Amino acid sequence: GFSPRKQNLTLYFMVGLEHLAPWLERLGKHKTGNSCLYIKKLSDVNMDTLADMIREGYTAKSPYEH
Repeated sequence: GFSPRKQNLTLYFMVGLEHLAPWLERLGKHKTGNSCLYIKKLSDVNMDTLADMIREGYTAKSPYEH
């Protein structure tokens, strides 16, 4: 999911951020919550890495699926 908020751009990943740890290391300036990624400005992050994370988050199986 995506939510443009006043302080941050927020992305929600159903697979959880632990699954995306390799990409987070290469992403750039960001903060995280349980399954949320917070970015102040898109220019703060590597856009190719962000696109890969979104693609992986979309195609990976959620840990909540049975």
